Amino acid sequence: MAKEQRKFTRPESLHLVDYLIVDEQGQQGEYSMGRTLNVSRGGILLESQTEIPSGVQVMITLELDNELIDIMGKVIHATCKSGRYHNGIEFFHVGDDDKIIINRYIKNFTLQKKDPQPDP
Repeated sequence: MAKEQRKFTRPESLHLVDYLIVDEQGQQGEYSMGRTLNVSRGGILLESQTEIPSGVQVMITLELDNELIDIMGKVIHATCKSGRYHNGIEFFHVGDDDKIIINRYIKNFTLQKKDPQPDP
């Protein structure tokens, strides 16, 4: 059994994402949309319909708990599953306000997981 290497908890979550590919000189490239499969303090797993090559930088706009955040990330790995691409994106620039939103989201998710609401 492989040892877990992730630094952060990654709650499974589905959120719409806008992303813009940015080259190393800061020039904007392809714009598209996808959705998260999970979110953590350090990155996301983004599902997209087009391939995003490993190593590419992306500017991401993500909605968490009715708040939009803007994050810069880098594609660390990409795989194709059932005709959709799963792109592991590591954050490398997150503003202070956006960090607060992400941390609050993760905390709320963790609390809900520990104390699930009973079904009516």
